[in-house]
Order: sequence, then C-alpha cells, then structure tokens
Amino acid sequence: MVRSVVAGLDGSPESRAAAEWAAREARLRGLPLTVVHVRESAREPLAQNPRKGTETQQQWSERIPREAGEGLASRHPGVDVTAQLMTGTPATALADAAKDAEMLVLGSRGLSGVGGFLVGSVGFSVVAHAELPVVLVRAGEEAADEHAPDPAGAPSASTPFRPVVLGLDADAPADAVIEFAFAEAARRATALRVVYGWNLPPYYVYGLSIDPDLHEELCREETTALTEALSPWRRKHPGTEVVLEPRVGSAADRLVEASREASLVVIGRRVRRGALGAHIGPVAHGVLHHATAPVAVIAHD
Repeated sequence: MVRSVVAGLDGSPESRAAAEWAAREARLRGLPLTVVHVRESAREPLAQNPRKGTETQQQWSERIPREAGEGLASRHPGVDVTAQLMTGTPATALADAAKDAEMLVLGSRGLSGVGGFLVGSVGFSVVAHAELPVVLVRAGEEAADEHAPDPAGAPSASTPFRPVVLGLDADAPADAVIEFAFAEAARRATALRVVYGWNLPPYYVYGLSIDPDLHEELCREETTALTEALSPWRRKHPGTEVVLEPRVGSAADRLVEASREASLVVIGRRVRRGALGAHIGPVAHGVLHHATAPVAVIAHD
C-alpha cells in the first residue's frame, strides 16, 4: 500500500497554508497527498440550516475539501491529490485518516499562539498522541519563505532551500528525530543546522560569573559526544553539510531564533504511555508557539 502525506483542512488560512506545504512535501517525497476535512457530528436539522446565504453546513463541508483538492492538483502538477470528508471529532478522525500516512500536516497561527486545529484540546491531542511525524505550518507560509532570497534580495521559490534546523538534547539524542531531519535536509539539498545545549552547573544560577575555560570544556565535551551520535547519519547522507551550534540557555529560544532562517525546524517529543498522559514538553510547546518556519514534531521513545 502506498503511504501518503495527509493534510488537515478546516477552511482557515492556516489550514490552507498547511495544505500547500503538504503538497510541496508530497512532491519532494514522490507521494500522493490526501486532504482531510472533518465535519463534526451534528443533528440533521442543524446540518441543513443555511450557513452562508443559502448554503447549508453540510453543503459547505462537502464543497471545501473538493475545491481545495482541485486547486491543489492544478497548482502542484504531478502530485496525486485526494480529498476526503470525514465525520466525527477532529482529533480522532485525523488520527484515523493518518494512521498509515508518512506524516500529518496541520495549520498553526504561529507568533501569537497556536490556532486552527490547535484550538483547545483538539490540536494538543493530535500533537501529543500521534506517533507519526506531525508538521505545523503557520498562516501565510509560502514556498518562497523556505528558500534563500534571490541575488536582488527578493523572495523566490527558485533559489536553494534555507537550512533545516534540528533541535537535539545533547545528553539523549533520539535516532528517529535525527533520521527525519537528515532525510528532510537531503530532500531539499540543503544544510542541517544542529542546535543543542546544556544547563550550566548549579552554582552559576546564584550569580557567579561563568569561567570561560570551563565553558569551552563543556562545549567540547558536548560537541564530541554529539558528533559521535550523528556519525551514522553523516555516513548515510554524505552530501549533507552539518553545522553544529552549541548553545547555553533556553533551547526553545535558540530554536525560535534559528527558525527565522530555516526552511523547516525538527524537534522531538518523547512518547508517554504512563499515568502522566499527553505531554509535549516545554521546548516543543515554546517552539510551536513562536517559530516562524514550519515545525515537525517527531515522536520517539
């Protein structure tokens, strides 16, 4: 069975931007695209009430995915686009639609917070429970945003891709997250910027100045360990330039800053199956709220 890229569509600007990004990603991967619109269950009289003018909610729900699919197919020739209408709760329906997919792509309002499918518990549930890659795309995202400016400084989708940024925990780098980031950089023929950091010794919290020699020693130790962890993927993707960027301080802040010059930001989310329940972690939470580039969240053990 051929796997696909799945995009959630609710008619909002952010979900439309997500569908466009998903079509570009499907082309890079040589995969079909499935656009899913979820119609929440409603009593028949409510579904038949006019929503806009003489159009009922049911008619609108049927029209949105059909028109979106037709538009995506015309703008992205060569991509096999299928539109799918599902009924139920959005989080459950999207999970069902994407259970055999390569990735699920949703919209996010970006800088001022998360929206679209991320309003309330729906998006949180999708990101926190999905075990496939979930990509969040902000409203207004365009193909040119993922590419370097042209020689005149103007946005262009024909120039090389900006780097892919990978956020890693230097003490416990996750293989699934590293593999995804390397593959995305290779598909885009661009560099991989690996942003990682560590916490300072506890006594610096109390206002003591940092020892430059100690800082350099910590940096060397972390970089050596991470270089060893990355070596299998560097051998697998020898054409991918890797730039290591050690940082001290908030990992989320560093990743948000790096997102301004990135085509994609890749972060991990540890799968929790115990009593703690759904949780995406403070770094992922901060990046999803404030990153300016699309963000891929990769579940890992």
